[in-house]
Amino acid sequence: MRIESTNISNVFLLMPERIVDSRGYFAETFRADQFTSVVGPVEFVQENQSLSRNAGTVRGLHFQLAPRAQGKLVSCVAGALWDVAVDLRIGSPTYGHSVTAVLSEKNGHQLWVPPGFAHGFCTLENRTIASYKVTEYYSPDHDCGLLWNDPALQIEWPALTATAIISDKDKNQPKLRDINSNFVFE
Repeated sequence: MRIESTNISNVFLLMPERIVDSRGYFAETFRADQFTSVVGPVEFVQENQSLSRNAGTVRGLHFQLAPRAQGKLVSCVAGALWDVAVDLRIGSPTYGHSVTAVLSEKNGHQLWVPPGFAHGFCTLENRTIASYKVTEYYSPDHDCGLLWNDPALQIEWPALTATAIISDKDKNQPKLRDINSNFVFE
């Protein structure tokens, strides 16, 4: 498995290697030893999966505040998605900046989104299934969001988002200037 740095510290793109033959492929999609040698000690406690029926579905941007902040290892097991991680660490030189990556059934790539980041995605194909391991259990009391299309974030969403399918909750999230991040850059 190749693990590459991104333009924001602590966010990594993971690219499992596939062994292909006439039956299909085999890939190691997670190895604790390789992952922790780059990311550091991590324990996953929950795994989530979402199905988005239509291309152009936007989910996010979501995060949980400390002390229940979640790190997420995101993958796409069917279809394709445009994945986004936004730095919310106060004092970070990349505060409010984002990392984007295409995760798909075809490429098998994964994105590590550490605690201190908002996460979201836009589906690029119908019937897209996202799967993500998290480092903290879901906590409604710590659940927060950030407006996905806040101009201050300067995220270059795919053209599909011009007619985004989005929940009422996500349409009404606060802008970056209005959130109360309790994440600190170290």
